[in-house]
Amino acid sequence: MGRLPLILVTPSIEKQGVEFHDLSASLSLRYNQAILQAGGIPVTAPTTTDRAVLAEALRRTEGVLLTGGDDINPALYEQKLPRRLFQTVEQTPDGGARDLSELVLIQEIFRQQKPVLAICRGHQMLNVAFGGKLVVDIPQQVPGALNHRRTDKPLDLVHDAALTPGSLVSRICKAPEVGVNSTHHQGIMEPAELFTATARSRDGVVEAMELKSACSGLLPFLLSVQFHPERLVQKHARYRAIFETFVTACAKSIRT
Repeated sequence: MGRLPLILVTPSIEKQGVEFHDLSASLSLRYNQAILQAGGIPVTAPTTTDRAVLAEALRRTEGVLLTGGDDINPALYEQKLPRRLFQTVEQTPDGGARDLSELVLIQEIFRQQKPVLAICRGHQMLNVAFGGKLVVDIPQQVPGALNHRRTDKPLDLVHDAALTPGSLVSRICKAPEVGVNSTHHQGIMEPAELFTATARSRDGVVEAMELKSACSGLLPFLLSVQFHPERLVQKHARYRAIFETFVTACAKSIRT
């Protein structure tokens, strides 16, 4: 058997961890378990903004999983934000270091042309990295919005998303529509120039996006989703298939 692909996984930052109650890196085991089940080996990304270190970490791995977590600093995509919206934002407790680290990492992903799967916050950060904006608070900004913040049911399918025929996500899921879990209050309404929406909930929120066909040669694999497939893999084959397809793409980049 050949070498299993190493997947760089971005951690969240917690204000207070277990050991000494220091600022800590945090990562749901469900991400690691989904990658392991799909045949990859997860490696936690270094918590640094040093471009050289992040570039080297990426060179030594075959792909990147951009994970969920706290809200992105709105100053990165919106210059003037009403107070009523700013008060809903829950930023990372590291002074914006995670935001900067992931922006640098995304630049390196495209420079080194590595496969990437982006989930929730990672989905939003990918859009911000290329000049896209976010809906800061869906309940306040989206007329007729669904309840996207179903933190009471993180393992359940709580609403549907219509898939674009022929898209990568529709080929993986083998369906015109899928149910998704939903634990967020921010989202994407319009993808940045490089991307196209390939799944939307009925209120217009982007549930998946991919590279536009004209840009598809930029990376060997890119799928970005607002929902959390790592929390659905035990019950639903189509969400296991998302990780299997991603890890397979990563395995192809291993030099023999």
